[in-house]
This record gives sequence, C-alpha cells and structure tokens, in this order.
Amino acid sequence: MSRIRAAYWDPDGATFGIPTFWWRGAPPGYATRRQLRAAGLRPGGQPIAAQVLWQGVGGTRAAYLYRVDLARPKRTATTAQLRAIRAALLARRTCPTCRQVCSYYIPRSLGECTDCAYPQEAAA
Repeated sequence: MSRIRAAYWDPDGATFGIPTFWWRGAPPGYATRRQLRAAGLRPGGQPIAAQVLWQGVGGTRAAYLYRVDLARPKRTATTAQLRAIRAALLARRTCPTCRQVCSYYIPRSLGECTDCAYPQEAAA
C-alpha cells in the first residue's frame, strides 16, 4: 500500500469522522449519488455514510458515499408536472411582442425574438 493510499485509509472514521477510503477502495454496499442515479435510486434523506478521498488537481478531492441498502427508488414526474414543464418551455420560445413561437429560446437579454429586437436586419 502506497503512502498516499495509506493517508486516506480510515475505515472506522477515527481520523476523518466518517469512514474514509482511497480511490476505488470502497467496499461493496456504498455508492455515490451518480452511481445511485444510474441504478435508478436516490439517497432518500440518509446521511453521508462514508467518503472517498484522493489527491487531485488543486489538492485533496472527496466523493461522498451512501448506503445502497437504505437508498430509495427514484421518483418519476407526474403527468401534471410534465405538462407544466412542457408549457414553461413553450413560453420560453414564444415572443411576447409578436406572439410567434420561435425554434429557439428567446434571449433574456433581449426579451423578444431577434426579428422584433432587430427589425432593420429582419427586413433586409
């Protein structure tokens, strides 16, 4: 075991406060948020169970681990939520001046479509 790995080996949490492992050294049963999401799970309000530390660019990096057995299934959006999202995205593409639905999102800096914001260029 290298010195760098040994510096991050604290499976009982005596040094860092929570169980700490080196890069790719966590035992089975722990997963990061991204790994949980890939498995269709979410942490579900559980506290951080462990961490992985490694030497990265700019210093020591950390990834927090959650227990897989306490993870809950990922929630799915209801039909009403999906309908509301669709309506909000449509509103972002609708020009308030000419009421045309654009193929792009209206720039917030302009507040209207480019044809209404720059009428001289649209006529040319």
